[in-house]
Amino acid sequence: MKKTKVNLFTGFLGVGKTTALRHLIANRPAHEKWAVIVNEFGEVGIDGPALLNDELAVAEIAGGCLCCVAGPQMTATVATLLRREKPDRLLIEASGLAHAAGVIDELRAKPLGEALEVAAVLTLVDPRQFIQPDYHRQPLYRDQISIADVLVANKIDTADIPTMEAFRAQAAGLFPPKSLVGEVRDGQLDVAWLDAELAAKPRYRPAVLPDNASAWQSAGWTFDPELNFDGERLTRFFDGLPKSVPGLVRAKGVFRVLDSWVWLNWAAGQWGAAQVSWRRDSRFELIAPAFEAERVEAWLKECLE
Repeated sequence: MKKTKVNLFTGFLGVGKTTALRHLIANRPAHEKWAVIVNEFGEVGIDGPALLNDELAVAEIAGGCLCCVAGPQMTATVATLLRREKPDRLLIEASGLAHAAGVIDELRAKPLGEALEVAAVLTLVDPRQFIQPDYHRQPLYRDQISIADVLVANKIDTADIPTMEAFRAQAAGLFPPKSLVGEVRDGQLDVAWLDAELAAKPRYRPAVLPDNASAWQSAGWTFDPELNFDGERLTRFFDGLPKSVPGLVRAKGVFRVLDSWVWLNWAAGQWGAAQVSWRRDSRFELIAPAFEAERVEAWLKECLE
């Protein structure tokens, strides 16, 4: 029986995994059938709607990381997709808080391992974070780096020359070495990287902490699909979030604006927008150390027309 290739995409919160997947999907080989699973830390999935199109099966696993809370759901979701869609390739976007090695263990174990061929793991990093020792002290971050076959520095247009030189030096010094180290902007990954050789993996892997995200809280909101949001008010809302929500980690949403649908995404002090095919509802999610959900909801409602 021919096995379905599976690629895991991992990387810290806000590094650009969804944007990278959108680029890969747009450049999918015509002869390959793909399916996608998106895992999100919060209860309201945003990245799934951002990836949705008419030719692709997209499934969401929200409310926890694949390696822990959502683990059993992953097995059921993968099995259902394989049976229903029979894809040539399965792309899995792990939560930015997921221990990637634990996800790979699940994919290789029975029953999934009997139907899946684990292909290259792609880990995206922000080079500005990668060169900072504080990030490498985090077991979760080290896990994502160590499990990668392909290590990709995204957002290189936001990094200066010394930062990129430091990134290259540190990436070249990783042991075991990666099969490929790439540098891209706007998530423009090469489709060929999905079939990169698997790199040797160290035997050591950081222990999975049962509650690695306890310092952050998440909340999500959904709105009736008939409701329109005002674009200028949404812009002011996103611009003001870093001051209104101290320690903001992530903010993203899908909104109906002027009868079109847009995906808005804030991370690392920047936010961007893209049109999407989603039509089911408007939705928004926030991750931060602490915030008053009622106030955020009131600000959102002020953006309605």
